[in-house]
Amino acid sequence: MADLTTRKRKAEPASDFGLPEERKYPMPDKSHARNAQARASQQEEKGTISASDKKKIDRKADRILGE
Repeated sequence: MADLTTRKRKAEPASDFGLPEERKYPMPDKSHARNAQARASQQEEKGTISASDKKKIDRKADRILGE
């Protein structure tokens, strides 16, 4: 996965995040999109994000991954 430094993350537009209002789950490329899907699944199982947030992240990642 490509490095995403703090500076690069802050420079990313909100539209590059799975949850843009919180600037969480950055997806500037395919490897980050796959990682965001995996982390969102883990967080949903733990109960820290809702099912609707996970769906939003999955839809965004699927668009990036071309699925």
